[in-house]
Amino acid sequence: MRVIAGTAGGLKLTTPAGTTTRPTTDRVKEALFSILDSADAVYGAQVLDLFAGSGALGIEALSRGADHVTLVDKSRPALEALRRNLLHTKLTNRATIIGLDAWHALDQLVRQQARFDLILIDPPYNQGLQVKALERLTPLLTPAGLVVVEAANREILPEQVGNCLLTDRRVYGDTALAFYVLEGNNAP
Repeated sequence: MRVIAGTAGGLKLTTPAGTTTRPTTDRVKEALFSILDSADAVYGAQVLDLFAGSGALGIEALSRGADHVTLVDKSRPALEALRRNLLHTKLTNRATIIGLDAWHALDQLVRQQARFDLILIDPPYNQGLQVKALERLTPLLTPAGLVVVEAANREILPEQVGNCLLTDRRVYGDTALAFYVLEGNNAP
C-alpha cells in the first residue's frame, strides 16, 4: 500500500497488525481520488476520515492538498500504523487523530461544531455501519460538501439517508464507492 500522488506520492504506508483492518486497495484509491480531483473536492478541503484504519485515504487527501484531515479510529494497531504513516509522509502537522469509536467521535465533533468539505467513510463491510454513520454526520457537512462511502459491492446503500442524497455509485471488483451530497447540492 502506498500514497498514489501528491507531495507524498510513492511513499509506502504501514498497515495495522492483525486482520481487523481492511485497507482500501491502490486501484480503488486511485479511482476515488481521480473522481475527487476532477470534482475539485480535495485541494484546500477540510476532510474527515471515519474508520481511518492506516489513514491511507486521509493521507492521500493531505498529499493531494487538503488543508486538514481529522482521522478517526478506535483500534490500537490502526492508531499506531496511522501515527507511523503520518510521520513517514511528514504530514502530521495537518492532521488530527481521534482515538475513539466513530459514534463518540461524531458526537464530539458535532459538539465542537466542526465542519468538513469531504467525509470519507470506510467501515467494516456488511455490518450496516455506513448508514448509521450517514445518519449522524449531516451537521458536520458543509453545504457543498461531499460524502464518499466505501462498501462491499453487494451492499446496496439507500438513495437517501436523512438529508444526504446518493448521486453516484461506482463498482471496482468487490468494492463499491457511493457518493452522497446534501439535498440541493449538485456535486458528483
